[in-house]
Amino acid sequence: MSGKDGATGNFAFNAIVSYPSSGPTPTTMAEEERACKIARAMLSGPPHITKDATVIDDTLQPDGSPAILRVGTNPANKWVLMPGNENKVGMAPMCADPHGIVWAMSIIAGKSYPENTEPGFIYMLCGATQHSNTDALDKTGPAIPIGPHWMIVWPYDKERPEKNYTSHRLGIPNTVRDAGAWQMFDNTAYSYTHICGNPWVGNEYDPAKTKPVWTMQYQPSS
Repeated sequence: MSGKDGATGNFAFNAIVSYPSSGPTPTTMAEEERACKIARAMLSGPPHITKDATVIDDTLQPDGSPAILRVGTNPANKWVLMPGNENKVGMAPMCADPHGIVWAMSIIAGKSYPENTEPGFIYMLCGATQHSNTDALDKTGPAIPIGPHWMIVWPYDKERPEKNYTSHRLGIPNTVRDAGAWQMFDNTAYSYTHICGNPWVGNEYDPAKTKPVWTMQYQPSS
C-alpha cells in the first residue's frame, strides 16, 4: 500500500470532483453531490472491494438508518462504503465489513459501547481526522490528522472487561506510530487495532512532544 501517485493520506478528499466511471452523467446539483460522494467512498478501500459495494450516506435519516447512495451489484459483497464529510472532523471515507459498519455507526450515533458482536474490519485508505487518540466519542478536541490505515475493531464485553482487547492483552503499543500497528482508544469500549501498512514497521511518537509525520501513501491498483 505505498506509491508516489496514490492518495496522499492527508484527508484531502482526492475524489471530490471526480465521478464514477460508470453510470449517467449528473444533470442536477443533487445528482452531482451524490456522484461525488460515491466516488469519494470508492477511494476508501481496495478497488476489488469498492467497485460493486453498497454505498451509504453518513447522515442518518429520522428513523436512525443511513440513506442508500448506491445499492451494491454483487450479492456476495457484504462490504459497505461511506463517503465521509470533509467539513466534519471524524467523518472519514471508509470501507467496512458488516461488523465494522456496526462499530462505526455506533460511534456516529454517540453510543457508549459499540454494538458489533464480532470483530470487524475497516479500511480508511484516504486517511482521516479525529478529535482524540484516546476517546472515540470526543467531539471538542482539535483536529488530529491520521494517515492511510486499516482497522480491526473489536466487540466490547462490559460484563467481562478482562476479555476485551487492549494493548496489554494483544501485546502491542498504545502510543502513536507513523506506521505499523498500535491500539487506538486503548482501555475504552472502542479500543481497536490501528494498522498503517505493514503491522511490524514504523516509529513511535509522543503526541505531547512531537507531531507524527505520515510517510505512507496508498497506491490504487490499475
